[in-house]
Amino acid sequence: MIEDALFLRRKRALHRARYRGCLEADLLLGRFAAQFVPRFDADELAAFERLLDEADVDILAWYCGRRPAPARHDNEVFRLLRSFEPKA
Repeated sequence: MIEDALFLRRKRALHRARYRGCLEADLLLGRFAAQFVPRFDADELAAFERLLDEADVDILAWYCGRRPAPARHDNEVFRLLRSFEPKA
């Protein structure tokens, strides 16, 4: 039952990451999610879900280093995203 719930959360996170509304965010977060979300444990997935609650412009600014990410996203998932280089 717990694995089923985690599977559904992963599936929902993948969808949310791919269909953001901003092409740049769709590409960055969608490709990141495709590579890492299937391996995330429950805590990592929760951190990613919290990140997906943020606005695209903010996520992109934090990713590019134009603005520092807030302390609430000071976690391994965001550091992994910062080091991620999406490929076509």
